[in-house]
Amino acid sequence: MEYRQLAHSDLEVSRICLGTMTWGEQNTEAEAFEQLDYALEQGINFIDTAEMYPVAPRAETQGATESIIGNWLARRGGREDIVLASKVTGRSQMHWIRGGPRLTRQQIVEACEDSLQRLQTDYLDLYQVHWPDRATNFFGKLGYQHREEEDVAEISETLGTLAELVEAGKVRYIGISNETPWGLAEYLRLADIHGWPRVVSIQNPYNLLNRSYEIGLSEFSYREGVGLLAYSPLAFGVLSGKYLDGQRPEGARITLFERFSRYNGEIAESATRAYVELAQAHRLDPAQMALAFVNSRGFVASNIIGATTMEQLKQNIDSHAMALNSKVLKAIEAIHQRYPNPCP
Repeated sequence: MEYRQLAHSDLEVSRICLGTMTWGEQNTEAEAFEQLDYALEQGINFIDTAEMYPVAPRAETQGATESIIGNWLARRGGREDIVLASKVTGRSQMHWIRGGPRLTRQQIVEACEDSLQRLQTDYLDLYQVHWPDRATNFFGKLGYQHREEEDVAEISETLGTLAELVEAGKVRYIGISNETPWGLAEYLRLADIHGWPRVVSIQNPYNLLNRSYEIGLSEFSYREGVGLLAYSPLAFGVLSGKYLDGQRPEGARITLFERFSRYNGEIAESATRAYVELAQAHRLDPAQMALAFVNSRGFVASNIIGATTMEQLKQNIDSHAMALNSKVLKAIEAIHQRYPNPCP
C-alpha cells in the first residue's frame, strides 16, 4: 500500500481510504468489523466517517456509523495506528440533528463532542465540514444564483471554531468537503489573516462521470497543498456496470434508495457503457479501472472506497496495485471528450 502525506500536516494516509457510510444501514456491525479488520490487514490506515452517517440519513440511525467504529476501536485498541476522520453536518433540513444543523460555534462544538463520544476517542485526526452553510453549488447543483442571505454562518465563525478545537487538542487537522473554489480560497485567506489552521484536505466527488474537480479546484491542490479526498470514485457503483440496461441488483444502493439519481440518465448510461466496454476490451475489471484512474491523479491524496460485501471490498482495495497503461489512459480521455462530465 502506498502512503501519501497530507501537505501542511504530519498525517500519512493510505492511497485507499475506507469509507463507512453503509454501516448501520446496509451493513451490520459484524460486517463493518470484518471490513475494518481486513482493510487494516491490507495496509489501509485511513478511515472516513461523519456524524450524519449512515446513508440514506434517517433520525433512527443517525450516528450509528460512528458508534460502530467506536465499538471496534474499544475492542481492538490501537487508536494510534489509524488516521480517523469525521465530519460536522452542514446546513440542512435534517431536524433530528440539533434541531437543524448549522455551522455555528455552538453547533460545531456540540457536534465534535458527540462524535468523540460515539467514536470512543479523545481526538480526531481530521475534522471536516461536510458541506457549506451558504447556498452554493454542491451535490450536483449547477448554475450558481447569488443571493444575499440572512442568518448564514460565516466561514470565519466556522473556521475560528475549528481553530479552537485544534487548540484544545480535540482535533489535529481540519478539512472541508463539497466546497467550491471560492469557498476553499476563503478558508485559506482567513487562515492566513488570523493565524488559524489551514485546511489540509478537501473531500469532493471525483470519478470518470464527474471530473468537475479538475476545472477549478485541482490547481489549488497543487499550488496550495490541499489534497483531494475523492469520494464516490465509482459513482454510487454505476461505473462497475452493474446498473446498465436497467439492472437493479438486490441490495445495491440505487436499488434500495431511488433518491440517489445523480449518476443516472441517458448520457450517464452511454458514458458508463463506453468505460465498461473499454475495460473489458483490455481485460480489466470496470470498477478497478475506474478506481485506478482516480488513484493515478496527482492531486488525489486518497481515494475513498466503500463496499457492502467483502468481495467488493477486496476488489476495490486491490485497485491500488493497478497501473493503467498509456493506451487505456488515452482511450479514457477520448471517452471524456465525447461525454464531458455528464454527472457533475
